[in-house]
Amino acid sequence: MDMECTIKIDIHNHILPERWPDLKERYGYGGWIQLHHHCKGKARMLRDGKLFRVIDENCWSPEARMADMDSTGVTVQALSTVPVMFSYWAKPEDTLDLCKLLNDDLARTVAKYPKRFVGLGTLPMQAPELAVQELKRCVKDFQVFRLDHTSINGI
Repeated sequence: MDMECTIKIDIHNHILPERWPDLKERYGYGGWIQLHHHCKGKARMLRDGKLFRVIDENCWSPEARMADMDSTGVTVQALSTVPVMFSYWAKPEDTLDLCKLLNDDLARTVAKYPKRFVGLGTLPMQAPELAVQELKRCVKDFQVFRLDHTSINGI
């Protein structure tokens, strides 16, 4: 008897930590996204107090995400941060710090559910030397970690 094993992989998904520090307070200037949990299962993404987007709990809860995956037959998801969090406009050392916060959270999710998620890390691409530093940290500390990339200034 032949048994077929079907794996359905969803390669484009965004995840955020459920909570993170007040970045304006942490770095001393505005423009950062903050998360405001305003009711069960929903949160507002705010930039300098203005609504950017409302997100559902599957954007920060791997358990809610897995329930969605199960309902659609998805076996594995590749997870990366929401692009607005790349923060290429910010001071490079601040973006590096934020990348570490985001990558650490992503790595914890992947480590907790390694058969369901793979992580695509974030780098401070506006500063190549810092991007390499974070890349080395992710490879060393998280081992099976991939990196998301995007165009910076048309490159």
